[in-house]
Amino acid sequence: MELYRLTASELSRMMQKKEVSSAEITRSVFDRIAQKEPEIEAYITLDEEGALKKAAEVDEKRAKGESLPPLAGIPVGIKDNICLKGLPATCASKMLQNFVPPYNATVIEKLNAQDCVYTGKLNMDEFAMGSSTETSFFKKTKNPFDTARVPGGSSGGSAASVAAGEAIVSLGSDTGGSIRQPASFCGVVGLKPTYGSVSRFGLVAFASSLDQIGPFGRSVEDVSMLYSAICGKDPHDTTTVRREYPRFEDNLQADVKGLRIGIPEAYFGKGVSEEVRAKVMETARQYEKMGASLVPVTLPDPDYGLAAYYIIACAEASSNLARFDGVKYGYRTQNFTNLEEMYENTRSQGFGDEVKRRIMLGTYVLSSGYYDAYYKKAKFTQKLMQGMFQEAFQKADLILCPTAPDTAFKFGENSDDQVKMYMNDILTVTVNITGLPALSFPCGFDGKGLPVGCQLIGDKFSEQQLLNTAYAYEKAVGGFDLSKTLD
Repeated sequence: MELYRLTASELSRMMQKKEVSSAEITRSVFDRIAQKEPEIEAYITLDEEGALKKAAEVDEKRAKGESLPPLAGIPVGIKDNICLKGLPATCASKMLQNFVPPYNATVIEKLNAQDCVYTGKLNMDEFAMGSSTETSFFKKTKNPFDTARVPGGSSGGSAASVAAGEAIVSLGSDTGGSIRQPASFCGVVGLKPTYGSVSRFGLVAFASSLDQIGPFGRSVEDVSMLYSAICGKDPHDTTTVRREYPRFEDNLQADVKGLRIGIPEAYFGKGVSEEVRAKVMETARQYEKMGASLVPVTLPDPDYGLAAYYIIACAEASSNLARFDGVKYGYRTQNFTNLEEMYENTRSQGFGDEVKRRIMLGTYVLSSGYYDAYYKKAKFTQKLMQGMFQEAFQKADLILCPTAPDTAFKFGENSDDQVKMYMNDILTVTVNITGLPALSFPCGFDGKGLPVGCQLIGDKFSEQQLLNTAYAYEKAVGGFDLSKTLD
């Protein structure tokens, strides 16, 4: 058995028993990267030398009898909008092509405390703006199930690397579904945590009130381990919440008896393919057989959520990306005669089309005369949606629905139709607008052999319940099948 095929929890237990070393695991992953990376293109930057050096340090600590955390020696891939000192943080953009952060994000400091091994920085949509990883300045990451298809986005590299065995686990970020949708497309598990449970310090901001860092893994236990490592209060991020977080992997239970699972009709309606709808409802019935009850719940029409999301997200992006002006750091044009020309040419040349589109839209909805008509109404809609979800949680313990309307689409299929591309987020954005946690896990395959994702949505700080519920399904079906991508 090739070590890259195993889960983080399996490898952790093997290392604790001294059946395998971190160096052996890391070498297996980099051998796999050498084999698959030309085809998948999940990474922007690789750090084989640094990874093997760290693995040797972990093995030395273990040999001395030191007690090490569960993730010690596990190879982790990092999305390229999370700052890791000494490695470029490009956000897959020409604007930050040569930017090397002089500090670590808080999540990296937390993983350093776990003695994790970093394989490198993973490809993404430029500044996390996209649903397919097609907007990256550097390359187009391929879906390991079918390389003619996208891996989803914006955390496409994070999902594809785990699915293909090029990382054991990875970190991504989720602003409107950017962890869950690629997890669905690539057949892995992805968690978008409650807003405020994971620090955003060191995450390059897209939409500050919506962004959240979260984990990818091949099993629910792996995602639980990684989430346990990164959550918690951070003095560098005042939006983080001070509370007691359990070790989620130690509390996993596969019992769903008495659980009330909400089924929102609006999330199974127009735009959702018949195959996706059938697979997700089959999953719901599986839970029913295991002792859960299915209850209808009313949620806001996803169309309203999508409209509100793109107004809020673009408005915040317009503000956040104003800092990239060619003055302080990042790309600066060589073609200018005055300051105004330098700003204009730097931003015109440094940003890709999708980023420019969202900056322009955000600036428009924040402008005088349009603020009340668009942004203010979007924030009002956000408040209404938060109330509707709270009403739903009076009837149900959590909500089950598809992660994405369909399975992975082909490259170029939606590139000329931005509305169609944005529709890929229609079932995920409301979670970000309401600050709730949600998890995507594989629930089967469509007729083309592509993975279908099932989404569980919970009330704030209900991650343990979400993980337990997905874990119960994983145990019931005998694990998630990635044999096609790991062979």
